[in-house]
Amino acid sequence: MRLSTLRMSAFALAAAVMLAGCGHKVRATGNDNTVAVYPDEDTYKKIAQMKSQGGVAGMFGGLGQSLATKQLDNNTPVRIISSDDLGAQIEVTDGVNKGMQGFVAKANVD
Repeated sequence: MRLSTLRMSAFALAAAVMLAGCGHKVRATGNDNTVAVYPDEDTYKKIAQMKSQGGVAGMFGGLGQSLATKQLDNNTPVRIISSDDLGAQIEVTDGVNKGMQGFVAKANVD
């Protein structure tokens, strides 16, 4: 009987350690309070390219970002579905936007 209790305790402890390590959050950079979530990585690439061109294209890139993205509050908990060198495909795990999916730039994922 004591061995069974010991096994259950060890299993519970291992599960708690695994769950504690899986928590990711989005984080705002600079003076921002929110993080832009793009529908997909291709949209992120197109808007970033337009913004980097400057001039009229840069203005359209800024306008495109405000129209194409949704905003998440700083420190919103997320699950990373996949990631690469540009950012991560995420799913919101808690809060008002629970279940929302999208792409977030690498600088905004913790």
